[in-house]
Amino acid sequence: MSGHDVVDRLSPVRPASRFRPAPRATTGGERPSLLVRVLATVAVVVVALYFLAPVYWLLVASTKSATALFTTPGFSFAQPQLLSNLSELSSYDGGIFWRWVLNTVLYSVVGSLLTVLVCAACGYALAMYEFRGKRIVVGAILASLLVPGTVLAQPTYLLVVQLGLNNTYAGVLLPSLVYSFGVLLCMVFAQSSVPRELLEAARLDGAGELRIFVSIGLRLMSTGLVTVLLFAFLGSWNNYLLPLLVLTDQDLMPLTVGLTGWSQSSITIPGLQILVVTGSLVSVVPVVAVFVALQRFWRSGLTAGGVRF
Repeated sequence: MSGHDVVDRLSPVRPASRFRPAPRATTGGERPSLLVRVLATVAVVVVALYFLAPVYWLLVASTKSATALFTTPGFSFAQPQLLSNLSELSSYDGGIFWRWVLNTVLYSVVGSLLTVLVCAACGYALAMYEFRGKRIVVGAILASLLVPGTVLAQPTYLLVVQLGLNNTYAGVLLPSLVYSFGVLLCMVFAQSSVPRELLEAARLDGAGELRIFVSIGLRLMSTGLVTVLLFAFLGSWNNYLLPLLVLTDQDLMPLTVGLTGWSQSSITIPGLQILVVTGSLVSVVPVVAVFVALQRFWRSGLTAGGVRF
């Protein structure tokens, strides 16, 4: 045996000619086939059309006259007169429509901000503190999600009447502060975004619990709170049953109740139908604007909560 052979056998490194290529690493997932991608695209388009078709019809119908609304195809424009319809909407019944818009903005903006504050405090307390009966409280909140809102409308109305808050702004705002789903979301967001070590450090520095919640808790939960704000805003904007029961003064009604009243009156006043359609279009614009403005916070907030679940 030659000296070169001995070296080759003793060396831990084999010659290049003796190496075998390692198997290629495979990725965790494979690209779906063309058929799957086509079917997924078709499904998305169908769902998008299903949700966008009523909005498109509303946009087209609001540009028509009262006669053309019933005599022309629903998805085709016919002698657009949107500005004329908006002018008539603004002047009808002393401009009561814009009073309804202001009322709805008040109920939605003020109500959603107060709701977020209440949900944040409750969710933060459930996530950060240990106390007797905590499991029972969380279970009661979960159970309340199973109760439809229509079932609670009548008892809520009776409580509002007993407190003397019927036909007032407070009678609509106060019941909206109770939002079980928002409390659960805030609890999940607090558990996933607020480290307990940071709270302990703040306590050692002499900070009180309220200051810790305002200075640390709310800031770290800000992304999740925007998600709760969006849900609360949409719920308040579309709220119908409670204002219908609580309010009798037309000047205090929101858009949902006011436009529904016009729609019922259009049976005897045909010209009101086009005003209802135009008013519905105007009522959609703020919702779309708020959703687009808060969309990125909403998506990131849902992702943060989903990781914790």
